[in-house]
Amino acid sequence: MKWIFSLCFAAAPAFAETCPPVRDISAQISQIIAQLGSAVGQAEADILGQELWALWTDAPDEQAQVMLNEGMSRRASYDFLGSRNVLDRLIEYCPDYAEGYNQRAFTNFLGQDFEAALLDLDRALAILPTHVAALSGKALTLMGLGRNEEAQEVLQSALDLNPWLQERALLTQPIGTDL
Repeated sequence: MKWIFSLCFAAAPAFAETCPPVRDISAQISQIIAQLGSAVGQAEADILGQELWALWTDAPDEQAQVMLNEGMSRRASYDFLGSRNVLDRLIEYCPDYAEGYNQRAFTNFLGQDFEAALLDLDRALAILPTHVAALSGKALTLMGLGRNEEAQEVLQSALDLNPWLQERALLTQPIGTDL
């Protein structure tokens, strides 16, 4: 019986793994957002948007990257429950990684669980306030909840950062006007 306890203690570090600190990408994001403000066309803006996605989806370590990729892959094949389960594990492992919350929010949004999506989007934005995709996702989620006035304010905030978002077509006021 003693050997079982010894074995458990020896294995404990493997179960106690923690996510490494999340890399601070705010300076790179600010630089890309500045470039988006002066982009001369949709093609240039799309390239900059891809650069943002590359930063957001660069997980803190290989284990987190595998979970993020699996969660997104499961969602793409409409396995929303499987996606949510994997993303739950990612968030448990890396609670300071904004993209984990953003991706779980997208999964919940597609499953029409708008309340859960909104909670995750708020958490992602608390970690990374300039996460343009989380802002636009929050606007869409608020629309799904029928909270259209609030959605318009959040959408305007997203468009202030990236005026090239496709969601700009959902804005009821011209870009740059007070709502």
